[in-house]
Amino acid sequence: MIEQTTNTIGCDLAAEVAGRFGRARIRAFGASMVPAILPGDVVTVERATIGEVAPGEIVLFARQGRLVAHRVVRKVRNQGEYLITRGDRMHQEDSRISEAELIGRVTELQRGNSSIAMCPEISLAQRMLGGVLRWSNRATSLYILIHGLQVQPGPVSTRAAAQPVPGPHRLQVEPESELSEP
Repeated sequence: MIEQTTNTIGCDLAAEVAGRFGRARIRAFGASMVPAILPGDVVTVERATIGEVAPGEIVLFARQGRLVAHRVVRKVRNQGEYLITRGDRMHQEDSRISEAELIGRVTELQRGNSSIAMCPEISLAQRMLGGVLRWSNRATSLYILIHGLQVQPGPVSTRAAAQPVPGPHRLQVEPESELSEP
């Protein structure tokens, strides 16, 4: 019960920060979006509505006390407008996402000391790598390990951070302060 309450508070906090200030920074956990987003990356999420989001973009949404960042596959209209998303490593699409669940779109990624602007287009090489990683947990673990050896993690303030949400799609709310310089 305490864990579920903490998860709900984290989701509410992310939605509140993005809604009030227009954006929030979230630390990613889990491997559902590898290779686009690696565990430990910090993503910047900017407030957006379903009408503003396009297929190919990565969005953050709250569902059942969890924060999930997945790529938009398509939009559907059936008594309202909804998003259909899927993690880059996942075999199945998520159930449709409503406007109430959507927190915003991922616009930037902080990996170590590098800042990467997010682009909705996926290259052929990224699609091929994603396909290999989708079918092999061992290849995904090896990819994350090798990438971790190449990238030095940059310091991130943990002041006022919520607890990570358990499960395969875990994200941790980070404050909206600038990352510390090394």
